[in-house]
Amino acid sequence: MIRRFLPGLMVVLLSGCSSVSYYSQLASGQWQLLRAREPVAEVIADPARPPVLREHLAQSQKARIFASEQLHLPDNQSYRLYADIGRPYVVWNVFATPEFSLSPQNHCFPIAGCVAYRGYYNQGAARGEAALLRQQGMDVSIGGVEAYSTLGWFNDPIMSSMMSWGDERLATLIFHELAHQRFYVKDDTEFNESYASFVEQEGTRQWRVARGLAPVGDAALKQRDQFIRLILDTRKRLEALYAQPLAADAMRRAKAAQFEQLRREYRHLRDSQWGGDKRYDAWINQPMNNARLLPFGLYDQWVPAFAALFAQEGGDWVKFYTAVERLGGLPVEQRKAALRQLERVGR
Repeated sequence: MIRRFLPGLMVVLLSGCSSVSYYSQLASGQWQLLRAREPVAEVIADPARPPVLREHLAQSQKARIFASEQLHLPDNQSYRLYADIGRPYVVWNVFATPEFSLSPQNHCFPIAGCVAYRGYYNQGAARGEAALLRQQGMDVSIGGVEAYSTLGWFNDPIMSSMMSWGDERLATLIFHELAHQRFYVKDDTEFNESYASFVEQEGTRQWRVARGLAPVGDAALKQRDQFIRLILDTRKRLEALYAQPLAADAMRRAKAAQFEQLRREYRHLRDSQWGGDKRYDAWINQPMNNARLLPFGLYDQWVPAFAALFAQEGGDWVKFYTAVERLGGLPVEQRKAALRQLERVGR
């Protein structure tokens, strides 16, 4: 069936596209991933497989059952399959912005709509694309991705790239990606990711309760939120800077100063409030540019609004999804206005 369907999918993807080679590697990469899939149940039952892998997959299937039975997420073969992909990431995303702008170079696709990156199944190809963009004067960042959703077009597998995660992180990924399968709005990354992040967070809370575990400690969540706030504040300052009529050299110096301010603020926060916890040191000490800031804020901008909506629907998942679908069907400005109103209600 896949062999019959994939050529048709490639025609849809390639029609009207100027970069046939890019879309060809997308189709080829997805095809290779599909071919690598095997039922999780068979891997668990195979004594020749590593015991750690089998146990990890066994735990994942408990979360998978919980996702459908308790969170009312799609009950299909997604995450009931396993694929050994033989590399640390399934794709590498290339983000790019102009030198003096935080507006991403968007790319639009027939199924997923417009997103702020291009994905490559080969790291060398991603680096090649990044090099070309740098030659054009763009700020560029490459990020490895351990998993992604095909939004229900295929049964997505648990991948070997996810096997270094703990059982709970793997469960949260399953909740997040199945939420995308349940509902997705083209061309609205903030809506889609915030919605899926809420499902992930509330689903994980309920998953822990179901297993008799205590809630996740607030310290790590607080640190994450504070770190994201530092990034978002830096973005605001940069946006104000780029609106000024400065010469290029002066703008570059001011831009570099903003990134140094970010590092100083981070180190002060780390040492004064986090007890010297260095979990974000590796990220903060790498060379900085606009493109590295792009992913921040996309995944959680509207999470408080969706939390308020969930409470408004009495904690009923089916009613919540119906309300999410209504929101997603609104014109974009009405949708954002409704989310802002929900956010105010939830405060």
